[in-house]
Amino acid sequence: MGLLDTILGRSKPVCPDLDQLFALPSAALTLQAGAGFAPTGLGSVCFAGVEGGGFARIRQDVQDLLDADSERAGSPVEFTTDSYGYTWLLVRQAPDDTAGLVNDLHAVNTLLQDGGFGPQLLCSLLGFRDGEQRPLALVYLYKRGTFYPFAPLPGSTEKRDNQRELQVRAVLGEDLRMEQDLARWFPVWGAPGL
Repeated sequence: MGLLDTILGRSKPVCPDLDQLFALPSAALTLQAGAGFAPTGLGSVCFAGVEGGGFARIRQDVQDLLDADSERAGSPVEFTTDSYGYTWLLVRQAPDDTAGLVNDLHAVNTLLQDGGFGPQLLCSLLGFRDGEQRPLALVYLYKRGTFYPFAPLPGSTEKRDNQRELQVRAVLGEDLRMEQDLARWFPVWGAPGL
């Protein structure tokens, strides 16, 4: 950062810190105790569409890594593409194994980052439901190194429960590095794992 950057109001971009994901298991306990949301055992990673042999190799590495867990039932990972052209990687674990799910999400992000696809990483999310089966996601913004809650209203198309999101932010304020700029609380409509 130089003097000119300071005068023009430019700031140095935040470096992603994937280790922030490891705060999610304790945050999940806080969220369950403070707001009644329990983990679903579903999480996902979103990245901009990537093609080519390098990505095919990384994709196979991710599949092989998560398939190595022989105790897991069913397919541990699914790749999908949404209507905006973003690729989503859905990871499954038992709902009571948030730590295992976070380890999987961290491993996927790390493989993509180390494979040279870090600039394409957008976000990771961890899914929750309350007693009334209302969905909630804790979203990690890769390029900002921060989290925010996303609470779509059940049964509606593209409407969110802003009050619940603010409540969750208040509950988790001490557990996670929360995104302060509410304009960056991007909706992730139809995200796998939500």
